[in-house]
Amino acid sequence: MRMRLMTLRKAWSGSNRYSDWLWAYLMILPLMLGLIVFYIWPVFQTFYFSFTDWGSFGIHKWAGLANYKRLFTDITLLKSFRNTAIYIVLAVPIGIILSILLAILLNQKIKGLSFYRTMYFLPVVTMPAAIAMVWKWLYNSDYGLINYFLSLFHLPGPHWLTDNRTALLSIIIVAVWCSIGSHMIIFLSGLQGISSSYYEAASIDGANAVTKFIRITLPLLTPTLFFVTVTSLISAFQVFDFIYMMVGDIVIESTQSIVFLYFKYGFLQNSKGYASSIAVLLFIIILLITYVQLKIQKKWVHYE
Repeated sequence: MRMRLMTLRKAWSGSNRYSDWLWAYLMILPLMLGLIVFYIWPVFQTFYFSFTDWGSFGIHKWAGLANYKRLFTDITLLKSFRNTAIYIVLAVPIGIILSILLAILLNQKIKGLSFYRTMYFLPVVTMPAAIAMVWKWLYNSDYGLINYFLSLFHLPGPHWLTDNRTALLSIIIVAVWCSIGSHMIIFLSGLQGISSSYYEAASIDGANAVTKFIRITLPLLTPTLFFVTVTSLISAFQVFDFIYMMVGDIVIESTQSIVFLYFKYGFLQNSKGYASSIAVLLFIIILLITYVQLKIQKKWVHYE
């Protein structure tokens, strides 16, 4: 009798465990379907399309490595890589440095702290299209607010978004202004995770604010810094929205990023096969850079 009860109990517990697994998979099924349909499947589809040549009405044929051979001879692609590299070198470090400084300032006990945090975070929750339209008006060379203020000091206002010398810089300013809020919140959470006892001990030893930042804040903020750097680099490689909404289809050499070139070939010139090869190349570059950063982070943490 006792053996039968034990057998029934094991069978019941096994069925309950099976039921739990079933319900767990049913709960995540909508998310998994969304990931497969909108993320995973398009990756494989893009990889396949990169080996094809497209014609009218969606007709395509196998082209082999022709699209990838074209990548190494396309001067426009090389220029778009140069523009993207300039954007990354300027936007990512400036955005991170300003975000850290802002997070340190907003980590102090000052009046209206919640108001300041909300104001700096506001661009993050604002629609990119609205931000682009406002800044496009500010940059307008004829009646924009920036050139108006410059005219008050008898300074010539440049053509911000139509001049190759200033177009990319103008977009970088907007991108940095938009990214500071989100990075600031992440750094702020990292700063609040640092125990105040470290700073108290450093104050007893006579350390000033700069020494505390170099010796305490920066080393303990390293994991957060690596995370923000990785996400910032990925986002910078994929810059497109502000370029398209502020500059549009106008061909300005200095603002043509890799993703914008992908859009141009794939949707404006109907060269979807070649555009897919550009997307695959960009995917590999981002994957390699992320891998290197993660390796550096592990070695850095181990060294620390």
